[in-house]
Amino acid sequence: MYLMIVLTGQVQNQQVVVQNKVNTAQKVLITYSMKSTCEEHIFQSLYTKHIKEVRNFLYYKCGNYDLAQDLAQESYIKMWENCATVIFDSAKGFLFTVANRLFLNKVRREKVELSFIKEKPPTHNNEHPEFLMEEQEFKSKLEAAISDLPEKQRTVFLMNRIDNMSYKEIATTLDISVKTVEKRMGTCLKTLKNNVSELRMRKI
Repeated sequence: MYLMIVLTGQVQNQQVVVQNKVNTAQKVLITYSMKSTCEEHIFQSLYTKHIKEVRNFLYYKCGNYDLAQDLAQESYIKMWENCATVIFDSAKGFLFTVANRLFLNKVRREKVELSFIKEKPPTHNNEHPEFLMEEQEFKSKLEAAISDLPEKQRTVFLMNRIDNMSYKEIATTLDISVKTVEKRMGTCLKTLKNNVSELRMRKI
């Protein structure tokens, strides 16, 4: 009986220790998530973590890498200027909202040229010139078709096809539902296949 009491006491003590550790970890996590982005090390961690996502998001919208890079940098500048009101947990949403607003302002001011498909050298030098010409023509048609897509469809399509993001990841990033992502992708693929006949024979 005495042994049972001792063992029970030890188990209870261990449970208390574990629970205390869990509570401490939760407090640290909550405290960190509520921290202001004015702290340099937090701002730097957010830059390292999200700069590529923000830049790609903008690139898929405008098709210009240099412009996307500039707007992404400007988004971080805006966050730094407003760091007193932007906490860690809301930083990503703030960045994407500002990035989208900057892009829309840019579009209003001038027509943005779209160019998504980078030219790649042929893998074999002995490929038939006629084949290379057909491939070039196909790429041009596809690029034009992607450029003509509505901006929301184009963004979802390129995030999925180039960044290999799942529908759920895209939905979270753009703050939309998975159903909306599915609908945009379905409409997008149908449009591309209608506008580029070669796509009906290829996997896209």
